Formats: sequence, C-alpha cells, structure tokens
Amino acid sequence: MPESLYDTLGVKKGASADEIKKAYRKLARKHHPDANPGDKASEERFKQVQTAYDVLSDPEKRKAYDRFGSTNGRVGQGPGGVNVDFGDFEWAGDLGDIFRGRFGDLFGGAARTRGRPQPVRGADVETEVRLSFEDSLGGAEAKVPVELTVACSECGGTGARPGTAPVICPECNGRGVRAESQGLFALSQPCPRCRGNGTVIEQPCPKCKGSGRERRLRTYTVKIKPGVKDGTKIRLKGKGEVGAHGGPNGDLIVVTRVEPSATYERRGDDLVVQVPVSFPTAALGGKVDVPTPEGAVSLKIPAGSEDGKLLRIKGRGAPKLSGSGKGDVLARVRIQVPKRVNKKERELLEELGKVI
Repeated sequence: MPESLYDTLGVKKGASADEIKKAYRKLARKHHPDANPGDKASEERFKQVQTAYDVLSDPEKRKAYDRFGSTNGRVGQGPGGVNVDFGDFEWAGDLGDIFRGRFGDLFGGAARTRGRPQPVRGADVETEVRLSFEDSLGGAEAKVPVELTVACSECGGTGARPGTAPVICPECNGRGVRAESQGLFALSQPCPRCRGNGTVIEQPCPKCKGSGRERRLRTYTVKIKPGVKDGTKIRLKGKGEVGAHGGPNGDLIVVTRVEPSATYERRGDDLVVQVPVSFPTAALGGKVDVPTPEGAVSLKIPAGSEDGKLLRIKGRGAPKLSGSGKGDVLARVRIQVPKRVNKKERELLEELGKVI
C-alpha cells in the first residue's frame, strides 16, 4: 500500500492540528538538509514530510485529501506513491524562509536566508596613549596616531575605477542568490559570480584592486579628563575600522598609560606621600610641610605619632572621574633616625634613654 500523508508524519488520521504540527516539527528537524549535508535519503524524506504537512495543515486541503485522496478531487501521483494532486500550490524559495514564516528559526540559524550579505559593523581598534602623572591629574589633550582600514580615497569605497560603477550581476540579475531546482523545491545559494553582493566590478579601482578599502594612518585628538588612572579606556565612537556592506564603523578605544610618580602612590582617588618626621617632632608633636598637587600644606603631627601612621589631608588628592570633588592626600609618617650624632646629642639621648 502506498504511504499516506498521515503515515508520512507518523500520526493517526484523526490527529489534531497541534499533533500534526508537533510531528512535523520533529521530523523536519531530523531530516532537514542542513542537518544532513549530502544525505540524499534524508533530503527526499524531508520533501515528503513537507508535502504532507502542507496538505494536512490546511483545513480545506486536508478535507479534500480525506475525501478524494487528493487536494482538489483530481488524482495525481505524489512523493512516496501518494495519490495527491499538487497542481493548486507550489513551493519555490529558501527552506529557511518557509520555516521562519511558520515557526520562527527552528534550526538556530542553520536555515537562515542565503543571499545578499548583511551589513556588518566594523571592528573596534585599541591603542594606547602615554601620560605623565601630572597630566593624568590635571587633564590634557593628546594626539593619537592609529592605522585603520578605511574606504578607498580613490574610488570612495565602491571598488570600481573612478568614473565607473559596479554593475548588476548578469548571472543572478542583482538578487545575490541563484536558485537550483530540486524537484518540487527551488533551493537558493549565494551567487558564485558576485558572491552574494548582487553587483560585479568590471573595472576595478587601480589603488585598492577592487576591494574598496585601504590602510591609512589617521591622527585623532583625544581629550583626557582630569583624574584618569592607568588603564582607563576612552571610547571614540565611529573612529574604528570601516563597516562592510553599509554597516557602521567600529570604535577607537584609547587606553591611558600613566607614568609612575616619584612623589605619590595612587590609591583610587587618594594619593599617599611619605613624610619624613624627626624623632622629637614625632614624640612631642609639631608641624611639617606636606607636598600636594596644589602646593605644600602645613600638617600638624600629633604627639606620640608612630612610624607608618597615616594622616589625612582632605580634598587635595586626585580629581574624581565619577563625579565632582577630589580624593585625599594621605601623609605617611616616617620617623628619621640620625645616622651620626655629636657629643651633646649623644648625652641628651642617653639621658632620655634613662627616663623612658
């Protein structure tokens, strides 16, 4: 007995529309040509499954098939020996288009429409700029040279010799795809002549050889905000590699490299500075001058300060990138021990040693 459309989908004759759809989806996934490249048996089975679903998913066609064994009352030999007339519908196009129209992209992108290339965003480009520690705190403008792929200056990016233009591909008539008949199906693939672009370049630009691209050195002025740290990234929109097929340009990412300071150690927005303090000042208290980016500040040293003690000078540190204000300067007390002492100093230290 020839296989019926219900047998093709593996469902009973009284199956509901949901049962038919579920069975079809399962078999379509299993036998889809993209999932079985080169497997002619799976391709043929896929066609039979699609044919069965096209009939059984349509209430009118299913009704005619159940009554007459065809979709319109006329008998015709269909795939798998099934007596079905296909004269009242046809399928020509990309398999992915049909699946997306019914269920979305069932195959996770494997059956996407082939044809003219889609716009592609250009790549981001990363480069570095070196700054002194002082410029990182005060801000600056830097000239950043970078080599980029840009539209050809000779042909404006068309790839064609100046005075000429790309012409419509004679093989695909500008569609970018070529259809190949597979019985009931017309499968599409990118046109080999134009590679899916829809146009061909008959007279290539002598400078870029038809690519429409060239490498050029460009220099951008980058504004450095006060307070940038080593490794801060500054993004210049649209200044990266040129996009393809009309896509947008990528971005230029400038990474700051800050030279270390001979005076300060940076901790976030705070600056740590080593402050030498004599032993008497540390013991008895007093004042010392502490360097800050805005000039020296007189700082009170509390009596009994130990070596390594941190004293805070508020608002004299690095500018904050994420808002107004500045960090602090942290003065680290470093008690200075004299390497040489005279006779009188020795006597005084010996007396002090007897007391403490």
